[in-house]
Amino acid sequence: MTDLSPAARAVLKAACIHHGLFNEEIIQRRRMIAAALRAAAEKIEDLYCDSNVDDSDGVVFAMRQLVLIADELEQQS
Repeated sequence: MTDLSPAARAVLKAACIHHGLFNEEIIQRRRMIAAALRAAAEKIEDLYCDSNVDDSDGVVFAMRQLVLIADELEQQS
């Protein structure tokens, strides 16, 4: 978990709070978390990027950050 960014580590830590998880279970959780983050990014895109939003740069930045964290988690599994 040391190669992950602080944001990705925080997400993974929150999802793996139960001790005694096997490595395979952690890999599965990483994949599920990554999928959830991608779904959230897609929802942001659907809701805001096609409309006239005042803070569209911030919305796009947030969306991209979610995808970057998802990429990190998938690369670690």
